[in-house]
Amino acid sequence: VSSVDDENEIPNKIKLFSNYPNPFNPTTIIKYETNINEKVELNIYNLAGQKIISLVNKYQSAGNYSVEFNGSDLASGIYFSVLKIGSVCQSKRMVLLK
Repeated sequence: VSSVDDENEIPNKIKLFSNYPNPFNPTTIIKYETNINEKVELNIYNLAGQKIISLVNKYQSAGNYSVEFNGSDLASGIYFSVLKIGSVCQSKRMVLLK
């Protein structure tokens, strides 16, 4: 018995995946999935907790998504991707190495 993942299938939960590649220079891909139709916010923060950029700030349908983040204007260091969908908030650590 084998199964094949269907990319069009609605996910069963909200999940923020680790960016790839990590560490990155200067671009990386951030993937996430949601099982609800809701406003989605995906922001990047620095180590001091300051918002650097908002990558997504809109209503999205349930599904799988990916966003490219370009850190070419930023200094090397640790950053955080933060996904907020409804009352769910998840974050992942990212390392920019130049």
